[in-house]
Amino acid sequence: MPEAFAGYPAPFVHDQPGGRKVQQLLWGDWLELSGESQDDWVEVSKARNASGWMRSSDIGSDRLLEINFVDVGQGDGCLVVTPDDRRILIDAGRQDNMSNYLRWRFNLRNRPDSRLRIDAALISHPDSDHYEGFGPLLDDEQIEIGTLYHTGLVDHAESPRLGPTETVGAVTYYTELFASMPDLADALPRLDPGESMHYPGLLRTALSTGRVDDIRSLSSRDEELPEFSSDDLRIEVLGPVTESVGDKFALRRLGADDITKNGHSIVVMLCFGAARFLLGGDLNQAAMEFLLQHYGEDLDPDSSQSVFRADVAKACHHGSADVSTDFVARINAIATVVSSGDNESYSHPRPDALGILGKHGRGERPLIFSTELARSAREERAGVSLSGAIRELAPRTADEVERAIAVYGMITVRSDGTNVVMAQKLERPTGFGTSWDVHCLEQGPDGLHYNSAAG
Repeated sequence: MPEAFAGYPAPFVHDQPGGRKVQQLLWGDWLELSGESQDDWVEVSKARNASGWMRSSDIGSDRLLEINFVDVGQGDGCLVVTPDDRRILIDAGRQDNMSNYLRWRFNLRNRPDSRLRIDAALISHPDSDHYEGFGPLLDDEQIEIGTLYHTGLVDHAESPRLGPTETVGAVTYYTELFASMPDLADALPRLDPGESMHYPGLLRTALSTGRVDDIRSLSSRDEELPEFSSDDLRIEVLGPVTESVGDKFALRRLGADDITKNGHSIVVMLCFGAARFLLGGDLNQAAMEFLLQHYGEDLDPDSSQSVFRADVAKACHHGSADVSTDFVARINAIATVVSSGDNESYSHPRPDALGILGKHGRGERPLIFSTELARSAREERAGVSLSGAIRELAPRTADEVERAIAVYGMITVRSDGTNVVMAQKLERPTGFGTSWDVHCLEQGPDGLHYNSAAG
């Protein structure tokens, strides 16, 4: 039978035609149809582990773009599934939440002989709350990665921490960027002298598993994520911005090492039909001001034409206050997703950052989602992942905890290139059978807008 998917925006499965609601679905959820029908009702044999009947008008035939902001605690982790069913992983947090989510989502635990291919994996920048979660994925023999992309900056064992520098005028540049897998393999023996160098050690693991096809840097010079563009989908690469220093490409120093690493995060804009989605790692104020200058937008008063203008955006640096108000205004998002944790000392998201996101969001009722607020379980105890600690005592309970963390803390986005649905799982269904908090961005004469009545 042809593929079938749940229709817009969040239809129900019923126990019989016109009967009791047994499951709420999200737009784009995969359906298995039995082939039976009654009037305008169609029998569904599998839909989010439920079976029953759906109205034929609630069933579609097209795959959507899917963006899942997974609750990884204090950090970032995002899985993108393209309409042609390819998978892009952007960051993986610090603990094993991303690993747990992928194993649950693709049912790897119950299918030990199966393999999951991640077509592209992006480490937005070398901060532990973005890259350490790749460790469990690289250790998992069921997971394969096509290309692992990074910024090219790698910690060095000796000073300067981010490698050799060269000063041109008043600007200092880091001139040793590792663009290819051979470059990285040749340099790792001197970059990774011991266990204390965690990021080089992760890259060494990626090189040695045999389950990563390629490792290479990604920057605005690439313009687009290679091999992922189609007639409908384009993934633009807006940062980091490399500059020519002599015969080398280099990244400028933006401040202290951590400021420079954060500021040169990989920045991608997913353009799907008329919808735009911005993912910007841990961009900070220094980087935002540099990007505005680089793209000539510090002099352009027309923010509606900004290359950074997006309908949905991930808040940079977990809602840090180190943010450019002008940059946020250029994004002018209808909806912003904050990925943060409750076991950290930064008090992310910062109150003033939330104020900026709301004030400079688009429309009268801009949306701010938070993985931390959507969560139903604290993600770690005493530095040990919650699921890992419980698994030692009660494996079956651990499966339930993994599912709770993966499902209830996640913000999911679905789009057909015209409209957008954003949803978070309710911890307890309503009396009307509703189990998702659904928000719809719909196309109007002036582009997408939030329809508070549609969800």
